[in-house]
Amino acid sequence: MFKYGTVGCVVLDKRGNLAAGTSTGGMTNKKFGRVGDAPIVGAGTYANNITLAVSATGTGEEFIRNTVASRIASLYEYKDYTVNKAAEHVIHHILKPGDGGVICIDKFGNIAMPYNSVGMFRGAADSDSEYQIKIWE
Repeated sequence: MFKYGTVGCVVLDKRGNLAAGTSTGGMTNKKFGRVGDAPIVGAGTYANNITLAVSATGTGEEFIRNTVASRIASLYEYKDYTVNKAAEHVIHHILKPGDGGVICIDKFGNIAMPYNSVGMFRGAADSDSEYQIKIWE
């Protein structure tokens, strides 16, 4: 059996540029014409050199409805939250349990990867050869 799902990445380059990419296999048995959150900037994908980059996975309708990626960036920029506090707040207080998760990196290289589902495959690496690979907490 093959499993397909979202593949996302967030990147900070040596010049300080941030980028995010999100690709999804979509939802099984989805309604004809459904568009998920992955291609919607501010819902499932977001990057801005002033703040941070976000890639999301989960229930697309909830990520669209709650503008998850841009909301995280707004909390970071306007409420002076850390990237981790902003991402944790949105995932655990705005979304419903089981809706999904995000990977984020801010303009300083701080990483956040919170989720509220059973698990989320995720990893991080930096130029100092520091690595994180996780599925569960």
